[in-house]
Amino acid sequence: MAQINKSDEYFNTKLYTGNNADGHAITGVGFQPDFLWIKCRNVAYSHRLYDSIRGVNSALISDQTAAENQYVDYGQLESFDSDGFTLGIGNTGGAGTNDGNNYVAWNWLASNTTASNTDGSITSTVSANTTSGFSIVSYTGTGANATVGHGLGVAPKVVLIKGRSTTYDWVYGGDNIGWTKYLVLNKTDASGTSSVVWNDTAPTSSVFSLGSNAAVNENTATQIAYCFAEKKGFSKFGSYTGNGSTDGTFIYTGFKPSFVMHKRTDTTNNWIMQDNKRVGYNADNRILKANLTDAEQGVHEMDFVSNGFKIRTTGLGSNASGGTYIYMAFAENPLVGTNNIPATAR
Repeated sequence: MAQINKSDEYFNTKLYTGNNADGHAITGVGFQPDFLWIKCRNVAYSHRLYDSIRGVNSALISDQTAAENQYVDYGQLESFDSDGFTLGIGNTGGAGTNDGNNYVAWNWLASNTTASNTDGSITSTVSANTTSGFSIVSYTGTGANATVGHGLGVAPKVVLIKGRSTTYDWVYGGDNIGWTKYLVLNKTDASGTSSVVWNDTAPTSSVFSLGSNAAVNENTATQIAYCFAEKKGFSKFGSYTGNGSTDGTFIYTGFKPSFVMHKRTDTTNNWIMQDNKRVGYNADNRILKANLTDAEQGVHEMDFVSNGFKIRTTGLGSNASGGTYIYMAFAENPLVGTNNIPATAR
């Protein structure tokens, strides 16, 4: 298995200010992103999610159930570039990406190419990066139990699905909740149990499984899936139990995080997103919520440390005593690597 020594070659967070001008190039990402998640930091605009399979004119909204292409006139993405991306003219209503406000863009690298995958009972179109364990998968539902090829060569720990042509919820599945359960990205709901979402079957090294649930497998509906396999020193997808103290639970990841998204699973609460760029760390960290349009808030939820993260709040969304939580984390620096960059705590 390849060693990832420079995490920012596969995932990177970029901050920028919109200029309300066509052809606004955002550079400094370090690669050509295949999956781009943008959120306005200072105004309550919706999240905007793009990927290279669906194309630059097709936004999805993590805080809504809308099908893609619902916001084509709102400062749309123009291109994925070798060192970032280019934006069109923004607007001041609803979901701008380039209108003079402050933005954060989370960027993931897949393969910069696509391939047809016939590993599953449904043929899929895949852009996969086996080194970082990330793939984008497009497929058309059948309405019946099925499998879909993901192209990673190892079983993904997390699969996130949204109907491209439908207005159903975003559906999250993961080892960290078990494949008899699911979460909904655009809602605060606790985890639910259903045999018709993942067909009660964990992904394999070649496919993930679907039941007949319309949100993931409506007949003739086009779907997009983001699949994440765990890679030592780069990504970690796990769970923890809260203790209700400001001296909260420590979660070992094996790296200094650059991004963490977490969600309470035993009752309702938000999907909380933090990264190392927006003021960026520890007592000054800023949070956004994947299921809400809210502007960022300065809330001390956790400390990013050299080998994981430490909860620093008694808030119910992160650290209720006995509460159960799942998380997705990506690295700033691996704890050990041949690039010899020390992973120091801040």
